[in-house]
Amino acid sequence: MISERAKKVDSSGIRKVFELAAKITDPIDFSIGQPDFDVPEEIKEAAIEGIRKGMNRYTMTQGIAELRERILSDVNKKYSQKYEANQIVITSGVSGALMLSLMSIINPDDEIIIFDPYFVMYKHLTNLIGGKPVIVDTYPDFSIDYEKLKAAVTSKTKAIILNSPSNPTGYVYTKADIDAAVKVAKEQGIMIISDEIYDGFVYDGKFDSPANYYDKVMVMGGFSKTYAMTGWRMGYAIGDPEVIAAMIKLQQYSFVCAPSPFQYAALTALDLETNSFRETYKKKRDLIYNGLKDAFDIVKPGGAFYIFPGLKNGDVSSFVELAIRHKVLIIPGNVFSERNTNFRIAYTVKDEMLKKGIDTLNQLVVEFENRI
Repeated sequence: MISERAKKVDSSGIRKVFELAAKITDPIDFSIGQPDFDVPEEIKEAAIEGIRKGMNRYTMTQGIAELRERILSDVNKKYSQKYEANQIVITSGVSGALMLSLMSIINPDDEIIIFDPYFVMYKHLTNLIGGKPVIVDTYPDFSIDYEKLKAAVTSKTKAIILNSPSNPTGYVYTKADIDAAVKVAKEQGIMIISDEIYDGFVYDGKFDSPANYYDKVMVMGGFSKTYAMTGWRMGYAIGDPEVIAAMIKLQQYSFVCAPSPFQYAALTALDLETNSFRETYKKKRDLIYNGLKDAFDIVKPGGAFYIFPGLKNGDVSSFVELAIRHKVLIIPGNVFSERNTNFRIAYTVKDEMLKKGIDTLNQLVVEFENRI
């Protein structure tokens, strides 16, 4: 009964640990990437008001005009590219934008370049749609190597996916990284899909996008992380009008439209000051990096709310199992990578829990290495 398409996709390793968390009493849950603060009250009230005013019916497939116009206004101030009304679609989260964009551009066996480590959906969605993920390694420092990237491009390459700040590493692309990706894309005339869902969490310097340097960029953003609206499923895509038109058409027969009342609430979100959230997570980043850097191999994350430590010795899967037995829920690196040398921590917990997790992991790694 099960299609070959479905068989190509593994169950999410993140969700498996997330489900495990529900069965463990008082875990230190570093497994799931969602903020530990709730949706701000102003946004909640806007959603409630929208529901009470009857904003509960289908919207236009591409999203309400007010939200599209506001996002375009903000984006046109932010980037060197200038976008028009026919270049945006409101989607059911960035995940919805990713699926629609890949469905719109991939023919059987077309290739999508993905940097390793990668967000779990990139590889599986490409496989699901009948494309071929081409993995480009970025270890040990997660930077983009121009020669490696250029060598990965073939006549079947349709797009390069960039994710900055990155899930799972927290790495923020430098100007050199972006230049390397843009140079290859320009040389080959291929699209860049830029997943910018974590652009509100950059701790050292300013966020930069390939959209500042190249016109064939599909920018994807959303509200899930910056405003803790993970369950509200609100995202958007901005880019080539022909691809956007295809995405809108496909959305008619899939998601139909993004959730109606939350589209209106998103307008309120865009007026909200978020510096306090960013500063809170910068402190958490510093706390966990400084707490773990001596015991593990770590590239200091510049954004998002993830850190991707590597073991100095031993098997990561065994260490993850040991941590889970001690109620510390972490995700093995092979969920996000062709390698299995690291593990992901989402440091989206209260500070006291974060400190407890740091102490436990430091104790466990000593115990673990002594067994080897």
